[in-house]
Amino acid sequence: MNLADYEAFAREHLDAPLFAHLDGGAGDERTLRANRAAWEALTLRPRVLVGVDDVTTATTVLGRTVKAPILAAPLGFQELVARGGAAATMRGAARAGVGAVAPTISRATPAELAAAAGGLHWFQLYCFRDRGITNELVAQAAAARYDALVVTVDGPVLGRRERALRAGWEAPTDLVVTATGLTVDELNRLVDPGLSWRDLEWLASFGLPLVLKGVLTREDARLAADHGVGAVIVSNHGGRQLDGVAASAEALPEVVDAVAGRLEVLVDGGVRRGIDIAAALALGARAVLVGRPVLWALAAAGEDGVAAALTLLREELATALALLGCRSPEDVTPAHVAWRPRPDTP
Repeated sequence: MNLADYEAFAREHLDAPLFAHLDGGAGDERTLRANRAAWEALTLRPRVLVGVDDVTTATTVLGRTVKAPILAAPLGFQELVARGGAAATMRGAARAGVGAVAPTISRATPAELAAAAGGLHWFQLYCFRDRGITNELVAQAAAARYDALVVTVDGPVLGRRERALRAGWEAPTDLVVTATGLTVDELNRLVDPGLSWRDLEWLASFGLPLVLKGVLTREDARLAADHGVGAVIVSNHGGRQLDGVAASAEALPEVVDAVAGRLEVLVDGGVRRGIDIAAALALGARAVLVGRPVLWALAAAGEDGVAAALTLLREELATALALLGCRSPEDVTPAHVAWRPRPDTP
């Protein structure tokens, strides 16, 4: 019936430490909980008698047409969730007519994941101290003709994910990232904490548009625009890095206002319903990324599950648009949403 049903299946059927690793957040999980609570704190403001006999969810993201403003987020360890892992997710997203971001952490190569995609597809990149590894990954992505390079910028070090630690989670020692020949543990140790704005020129030299994933402030949003970035993703890494930062929905208006149309803004974190996507559009997002629900759908039914879950989300958005009085995502405006007053507000 909805994405929560996939989560219930995964909670019951996945190995408990693996589920704790994928589902958990950092520290006390304040940000993890806030991500969902922030969408629920928004009230939609529908308009009536405006004629919605021909509603479409289709839009463009960085110039590429998608059937809905939705992308499957880059997710590591998908091969531990279901056979085919990340490639199955890429195929499922293509069947649903939405975009997908291929992860660095996968047994499949960038070329294999690109071949599995059928529409908008980006490649997610961690930058490593060994620039040779990073160069090779970007070169593979460029050769596979990805639409953009998604640079994860909120992970100079790993957040402390206590729920996973308590459950006894350890990254499998035999999980090799095929594109690099290194294990996940080896790659984690090689992530470059010294990555800076100066490195963007080098990354842009490969010819792929750059998308920065992990922007939460107006200051960084303006710097991204100044450095010629094509888009930013307002994201707190699903509450898995620095606990206590703003929920993505709360940070979104600040970023949108700061860039003033100079680049596209996307958002992830806690999106579970079509009405959440409608609210994100009203707050200025071009599209949303969906993470954990894709993993749960993958666990339930592989490629078919991903396709069904993302199609369900697209259909929920179509209903939300019609009931808001909007014929398309472009018709959604800031006037269609409001924050609920806090209980202590007069």
